[in-house]
Amino acid sequence: MLEVTNYHQELAVRIARILDKLFKNNSLYLVRLNKKEMIGTLVETFAKFTPEEMRIIKDDDLTERINSILVLEAVSGTLNELTPEQIAIFDAVVEGK
Repeated sequence: MLEVTNYHQELAVRIARILDKLFKNNSLYLVRLNKKEMIGTLVETFAKFTPEEMRIIKDDDLTERINSILVLEAVSGTLNELTPEQIAIFDAVVEGK
């Protein structure tokens, strides 16, 4: 059990470092996401990989993967915040009108 805890801590530190950089360079993340919650979510997601598999992934690659997840998290639910007029405009654009 101690090994799992250490692995989760190692993973959390690595992910937190990456999130610090990504949040610093993207105001959308600052407004839409809770960094602590995202660390927990990402640790849970990446803990499915073995420690050996995670250590092989380079920071640049892991950053790209995390950034993709953050984008999805940040924009999810955005359409729910639109007014009916904005939704009509969005639908028209999507349909190519």
